[in-house]
Amino acid sequence: MAYSFGNSTRSELEFSVSELTGALGDSVTVLPLIVALAATTTVSLPHVLIGFGVFQIVWGVYYGMPLSVEPMKALVGLAIVGSLSYPELAAAGLLAGGVLLAVGSLGLVDRLQRIVGEPVIRGVQFAVALLLLEAAIGLSAGNLSVAAGGLAVVVVLALVGYRHSSILAVLALGGIAAVISTGFPTPRLPELALFPAGSPTVSVAALEGTVAQLGMTLGNAAIATALLCGDLYDRDVSADSLSKSMGVTCLAAIPVGGVPMCHGSGGLAGKYAFGARTGGANVLLGVGYLALALVAAGALLAAFPMALLGVLLAVVALELGRAAFAPIDDGWVLALVVVVGVVGLAINVGIAFVLGAVAFWLRSRSA
Repeated sequence: MAYSFGNSTRSELEFSVSELTGALGDSVTVLPLIVALAATTTVSLPHVLIGFGVFQIVWGVYYGMPLSVEPMKALVGLAIVGSLSYPELAAAGLLAGGVLLAVGSLGLVDRLQRIVGEPVIRGVQFAVALLLLEAAIGLSAGNLSVAAGGLAVVVVLALVGYRHSSILAVLALGGIAAVISTGFPTPRLPELALFPAGSPTVSVAALEGTVAQLGMTLGNAAIATALLCGDLYDRDVSADSLSKSMGVTCLAAIPVGGVPMCHGSGGLAGKYAFGARTGGANVLLGVGYLALALVAAGALLAAFPMALLGVLLAVVALELGRAAFAPIDDGWVLALVVVVGVVGLAINVGIAFVLGAVAFWLRSRSA
């Protein structure tokens, strides 16, 4: 049964089985990434989950539709592989939040996207996918038999039509193994404090990561998501509005222990594919994240099998890489995406982004 309430300007909020299954469609990439981040940095997983829970609810109610709230994948991916410490990640997130709020308020999102170029953004996606895959191999190598078991679960579920659910299944298996090892933790509220995992640190790496992330965010989380709102939900949501809401999210969540967050076309499509049609899916998922934050103890996280975490990261990397290449039908664009990705893996994502943007600009001028 669906219960709903709403107003004349925004879609109703419904609470039904389809909204619940749709909510799970957005958690497929969120949970593996933040669990991996908590396992490899000083970030506090309960604080991160609270951030996701609160802003799932906030933007679900505000927009009245199942808008995605995801980690900023370039920044979080760089932190997972050790290119950014959590204090640097926090600084980069605050910088990105400030820029997103500013450009959205000034109506500059479409203009900035045209300057950067979509191929460069897709190249950054590919670079982050390669970095995550490299980290996944390193984690899986520690226990190949466990990694093989997790991979078998993914493959079997994918073959029978549950490709997205396979990630949640592996995550659940790892959680069960951790509970068996440590026992179920006593629920407790995380401490409230400013920057509980360390004060922001501005560095060259943080600045480079911010620039690379903004390219992805403007293209995927603002412009592409705005288009998808119209295509899937017949809603007129501007890219500038989404930019502002992402800026507010980062600036509000990071000081209390959160991570850089954005909207995303992939998460929105995932929610739609699994049945979500209203912001009720966000409310349900937000409540779930808040409940999970009560039991996300450090000992439980430490007992999570790292080899299974490697499998999760590998699946996320493949999904991100697939998204980077899916719409390409031009040889020059394909070459630029590959070059940006490989340079990002071999040298630095920030350098790859700048070189790619210059190449795109030169090509545009000569065309």
